[in-house]
Amino acid sequence: MKGPLEGLLVLDLSRILAGPTCTQLLGDLGADVVKIERPGEGDDTRRWGPPFLEERDGSRERSAYFLCANRNKRSVAVDLSKHYGSDLIRRLAVKADVLVENYKVDGLAKYGLDYPALSLLNRRLVYCSITGFGQTGPNAHQLGYDALIQAMGGIMSLTGEPAGAPMKVGVGIADVVCGLYAANAIQAALRAREKTGRGQHIDIALYDTQVSWLINEATNYLISGQAPQRRGTAHPNIVPYQVFATADGHVMLAVGNDAQFARFAAAANQSAWANDRRFATNPSRVANRSILVPLIADAMRQKGSAWWMDTLTQADVPCGPVRDIPTVFADAQCASRELKVSLRDQSSASGSVTLVGNPIKMSDTPVIYRAPPPRLGADTGEVLTSQLSLSSSEIAQLRSSGAIG
Repeated sequence: MKGPLEGLLVLDLSRILAGPTCTQLLGDLGADVVKIERPGEGDDTRRWGPPFLEERDGSRERSAYFLCANRNKRSVAVDLSKHYGSDLIRRLAVKADVLVENYKVDGLAKYGLDYPALSLLNRRLVYCSITGFGQTGPNAHQLGYDALIQAMGGIMSLTGEPAGAPMKVGVGIADVVCGLYAANAIQAALRAREKTGRGQHIDIALYDTQVSWLINEATNYLISGQAPQRRGTAHPNIVPYQVFATADGHVMLAVGNDAQFARFAAAANQSAWANDRRFATNPSRVANRSILVPLIADAMRQKGSAWWMDTLTQADVPCGPVRDIPTVFADAQCASRELKVSLRDQSSASGSVTLVGNPIKMSDTPVIYRAPPPRLGADTGEVLTSQLSLSSSEIAQLRSSGAIG
């Protein structure tokens, strides 16, 4: 069985998380992704641990962070700073459909690997540049890391308790969303290429995508002129829509309309709430949240989490437990959706590696897990032989020159 992007060759010159997230998704969908890494060093995230995958040889080469975004790729170790190294990338780019990079603005121009140079060699190349702030603007040459972008892009001002300090999201969400936007843009550019015969340059920035996914809170400000505030787990536009303490834990209550609120009020033995003009409609509940939320909080503390889950589920009121990560992966729903996958890995001490699965489900061309995240340079010889027809003696010469690892 082949993926929908089978037959596409992707050169991945990206590191850390945004670019690798993008190229892993393309690889999951069937593309042949060749990850270009610096000999002896590789992607920075290889060393972002512990924890590390236990290798048969005892080395600590693949951190959990690296493993999360680099399956379905082949690793080729090439030193771009050496003439023969950059020449190899140019030769691979001639054959490639897509190139993804996250160097500084103009960082690859000195090697002759920027879009203007490579598009002359391959007019069909879709070239995606991922940077912190984009190719233009006053901040274009600044470095951009996820936490910095979360701070500058506004999400930290919305995250945390009202009286607390600004707080970042618990994972690198700015990187991940940027990677998803990049993968979508690449597939759109490939579709356009079918019509025009030409590739194009994609300029995508962590900052831009961070601002874009402020969604309703950004639009709240643009429409009202009022700066949104941190509300903990509460929602700015819907009430009640937040975590409440129960007698023995916490439950997320997510009431999305007036009918659900009426059913919730009945389940809480407070039917009068649904007829109270202060609470009968969502706009009135938002206006009077300071009155309603303490009433709900008092009611929720009277029963345990299991009671509320059973009662509200039967009443068709959206609610859910607040789980930790081990509980998530122990859940039957998580297992049924194959969100934990085990891949064979001959380099690991156990012979396998367990990863988070891809959430995409396709009836005819499902995601295929072909390969675990690679050891550094594990596929250098094979790729250079199959793609560029280099002989073993030529590869040995390149290794002795330090151009490849």
